[in-house]
Amino acid sequence: MRLKRPHPASLDEVRISRLGEDALIEYVEPGFWTTHLRLGPEVQHMTDQEILARHNAVIEAQERLREQYEHVAIEIPPGRPQIERSAWAGGWIPRGDVLRCQIDDGGPDGEPVIQIDDHELSWEEFGHLLTTFAGWGMRIVVVPEDDTHLEPSIEVREPRKDER
Repeated sequence: MRLKRPHPASLDEVRISRLGEDALIEYVEPGFWTTHLRLGPEVQHMTDQEILARHNAVIEAQERLREQYEHVAIEIPPGRPQIERSAWAGGWIPRGDVLRCQIDDGGPDGEPVIQIDDHELSWEEFGHLLTTFAGWGMRIVVVPEDDTHLEPSIEVREPRKDER
């Protein structure tokens, strides 16, 4: 289950505890992220209401930034490497936000194999690569294999019976 993003809360909606220099804000309702708010040594002397006020201010500032943010997806030019090996990630990572790839079914037990540039990634490797974007959304647009560099026309509608 995907956890919900925290929202400005009242004291009856959260449990607040202190751990070192952090305040831990847990929502009483299940399914929300727990927030670890680094406040420094003064956290030990702050009231729950003071901690909650700081937490709510952070949430409101994040929401303002989200409203102002305009995402521009970076696509690596054709002929340049789209992915690279990363020691810290323990596998392949994307260099941009758009991946041009081909899908094959040649993996073990018919699992997909994803071809990116000159690399064949197993379903597990491809899934690991996608975790680089954890917390983001994704759209998958399937196109003919020679057209992965083109942006297709998209119609928002239900498919006709003869199209699938």
